[in-house]
Amino acid sequence: MDTEIARPIPKDTLMEALSIKIVELSQERVVATMPVMEATRQPFGLLHGGASVALAETVASVGTFNLIDQANQRAVGLEINANHIRGKRDGIVTAVGIPLHKGRTTMVWDIKMMDEEEKLICVSRCTMAVINVKSVD
Repeated sequence: MDTEIARPIPKDTLMEALSIKIVELSQERVVATMPVMEATRQPFGLLHGGASVALAETVASVGTFNLIDQANQRAVGLEINANHIRGKRDGIVTAVGIPLHKGRTTMVWDIKMMDEEEKLICVSRCTMAVINVKSVD
């Protein structure tokens, strides 16, 4: 699939709640942004680690879904880890995900999250399972 820009945010999803936007999507790279705002901060005013992980898994999920048979398969998170490198109080974080492994039943993604100055905020690795949709007879 060719690179697409500014895909609409699906309604009534975590992506909408956290204002996650997919700004680039290809077979080799996914880029998404998320604002550091009230909904994505922890009580001490810093970007919440869980919000960073949600952004990372979103990138891996969208990237995997882009690579599979969308009519007959789904992408679901199997495992994720994250190292939070630097705190952030406001602005925008950008996550760039690249597939490390593109298998039939699993895919592994490397996601790096940076601030506006391209300082590393978080690194994550996410394993996605590719599952078949059960037909309804």
